[in-house]
Amino acid sequence: MATLAAAWARSGGGADTVEGMTETYTPFGPADAARWIAVPKVDDDKYSRGVLGVVTGSDQYPGAAVLGVEAALHTGVGMLRYLGPSRAADFVLHRRPEAVTSPGRVQAWLLGSGIDPATLDGVTANRFAEAAESGVPLVLDAGALSLREQTSAPVVVTPHFRELARATGKTVDEIASDPARAAAEVAEQWGATVLLKGHHTFVAGPDGSRFVASSAPSWLATAGAGDALGGILGALVATHADQVAQDPAALPALAATAAVVHGLAASRASGGGPLTVLGLVAAVPGCIAELVAGAGSVSA
Repeated sequence: MATLAAAWARSGGGADTVEGMTETYTPFGPADAARWIAVPKVDDDKYSRGVLGVVTGSDQYPGAAVLGVEAALHTGVGMLRYLGPSRAADFVLHRRPEAVTSPGRVQAWLLGSGIDPATLDGVTANRFAEAAESGVPLVLDAGALSLREQTSAPVVVTPHFRELARATGKTVDEIASDPARAAAEVAEQWGATVLLKGHHTFVAGPDGSRFVASSAPSWLATAGAGDALGGILGALVATHADQVAQDPAALPALAATAAVVHGLAASRASGGGPLTVLGLVAAVPGCIAELVAGAGSVSA
């Protein structure tokens, strides 16, 4: 099986910078990501390891909730509270009985995957409002992107081109013509970290941080891949919640780490051919183990 370093090299990750039309992004690879994996200490418990609150999925798209929860748990958190719609909760508990479905303290929120904001149900809307007022870091996807306007908490948004186009009033072609510039402009306008999904995933922070992750194979262009990415990122933010509270500038590095882990797990699941999102998720722990052991070093 190829090492993470080999997968990174094949992706073109050895380039010094990636140039957009007006922005320069620094490649963020396995060696960088390894520094942002929280390894449990012997005296940690389920609370000190990070508690992630999740409101994702809907009656129309319950699978989005399953994929995000699955990805978060495979990335590593002490506890996950799933507080979305009841139909999605049934699917989540059937797949992951360790998920907790009662409210309580959380250290980060993952919101919006698999949710159409035009058909938001009352339960989900109330949970969104509670999360926005909680003050803890928020990972916003799909149907929750507008929550950035309702919170003072640290925020990272994870749109694809179409979602960013809808949220900004631009066309998809305008976003696609220079995604690096689009991510940077939106980060500055919204005061949020932006992870713009694509073959090259551009991460821009309002502090001026600019990273690009390019470890994903083209086979990753499949339904549900973004749901898994949200789960990975939510787990990383929850396990670094204290650090984010002290320095929100940690969010761009965590977002780039999520993109690297997501892409490398996809490469491992693919093996050069088609993949499923659950196959990608199953590959996440092995990728993290390599990162932690140092096998993700570019020089390995």
